[in-house]
Amino acid sequence: MKRTDLAKKDAEKLINQMGARNATFGPSSRPPAPDRREQRDRERALGLVPFAVKLNGDMVKQLQALSKERGVEMNQLVAELLQKGLAE
Repeated sequence: MKRTDLAKKDAEKLINQMGARNATFGPSSRPPAPDRREQRDRERALGLVPFAVKLNGDMVKQLQALSKERGVEMNQLVAELLQKGLAE
């Protein structure tokens, strides 16, 4: 490798290092993710169990709109609607 090639490589390394320090994106700029294990433990203590279902896209949009309208979380809304449906 020529001397000029080595100098170019060194310059590229330096530029990359300087750019990484001033970056406004990447792992350092994101808020820390919640600890999923702790979250699962809290939900388990509340008696919550994960329950996955597949729904029609239009139904999901209706649920999202209703959730936003009432100002409640989707989980809470779906639980309420399921209880009403099961009570009938």
